Amino acid sequence: MSSARVWWRGARPRTLVAGIAPVVVGGAASGASLWQWEFATALVVAAALQIGVNLANDAFDGMRGVDTAERLGPPRLVASGAASARAVLAAALASLAVAAVAGLALALTTSPVPILAIGALALVAALLYSGGPRPYAGLGLGELMVFLFFGLMATCGTSFVVGGTVTAAAWWSGAALGLLADAILVANNLRDVHTDEAAGKRTLAVRLGEGRTRLLYRACIVGAFAVIGAGVLVFIADASAGITQWSLLALASWPLAIKPMDAVGSATGRELIPVLAGTAALEAAFAALLALGLLLDRVA
Repeated sequence: MSSARVWWRGARPRTLVAGIAPVVVGGAASGASLWQWEFATALVVAAALQIGVNLANDAFDGMRGVDTAERLGPPRLVASGAASARAVLAAALASLAVAAVAGLALALTTSPVPILAIGALALVAALLYSGGPRPYAGLGLGELMVFLFFGLMATCGTSFVVGGTVTAAAWWSGAALGLLADAILVANNLRDVHTDEAAGKRTLAVRLGEGRTRLLYRACIVGAFAVIGAGVLVFIADASAGITQWSLLALASWPLAIKPMDAVGSATGRELIPVLAGTAALEAAFAALLALGLLLDRVA
């Protein structure tokens, strides 16, 4: 492969859905027009942050010896010898710098203090996932942080910078997308449970064991759909606190959940790679339909 293609694969573009989906839905939940530079800039922040996280994880896990030849997922840049840890870490920092600059532009035109605070936390979280003296991915906290940053904060933050407020729909949507992003991470960690355990990386999957991790995956998927249903029930009782019935369009993505939900019950090792791909496709469809429902509510 060409050098550019190697780096592109190392950036793991298939994971971008986890960063972009909440921004799209957050923009739709804001009630404001999406034809503005703030929305486009929020997409840049999300994509650059996701790529930065991926590359930093590649570099730090490579340096710590977590990624080895026994790893079952796509080859990593450092572990495969395609690039040095120093080069990958430099690329990660460059990507995070792009996210920081774009985020600074958003902060200066909205409310600097909260946006800068959230942005700083996101950058620190990106580096400490696999880096630092005690990476929180190895403390079993990865799923919690993904729920917060790739669910609530990304969705609600986008609603704020685009529309000037955090709507109730953004909170409900953020919770649902956070659970789907968690499902992707849970499937990933289930695939790597044995190599992570051997390397001393005690992810939540390692701590729970394979059986309970499979249940956690299914709970995340079902929970995402249940959140939208609960939000609609709240909307019927109090429109200011819930999410419109049009958001039920997201439930039409359920057929995409059936195959990975079934496979995760017994799949091991490389058999879990299609589960990962299927979960990413599910989140993309769920987010697209949810955003469509929120947009249709404006004209209904």
